[in-house]
Amino acid sequence: MVITNFTPLQSAAGGALIGLSAVLLLLFSGRIAGIIGILRRALLPAAGSRPLEAAAFLGGLIAAPLLWPPLTGEAVRQTVSSNLPLVAVAGLLVGFGSVWANGCTSGHGVCGLSRFSIRSLVATLTFMAVAIATVFITRHVLGS
Repeated sequence: MVITNFTPLQSAAGGALIGLSAVLLLLFSGRIAGIIGILRRALLPAAGSRPLEAAAFLGGLIAAPLLWPPLTGEAVRQTVSSNLPLVAVAGLLVGFGSVWANGCTSGHGVCGLSRFSIRSLVATLTFMAVAIATVFITRHVLGS
């Protein structure tokens, strides 16, 4: 069984920072903070887009775990499966789902819900239902 730590203060602080970054990106650029869309703008810039802005946002995602240990004295703790075929299939399914839903958990779950988007509500409920089913199956059916 996987044991997780209850971290309400860190989780609340992280959620507040995610919300603040989404608000600031929308306020200053008029863009939604969906990671898939930001990645697309950085890699395939369209006319009138700001690929450097998108690259800076992605750079922040990469820099955050690198800055955490020197700022806090704590190691970054992340559990990722060592089963590479499983990780590859999971990545493909997430990519397919993001394209099919026309957005990802950050775009729909953070930004779409805060704008009362019905489409984002349906997408987020779908993401969450699949996540709950996945955790249940992996912990209770497969026994990992």
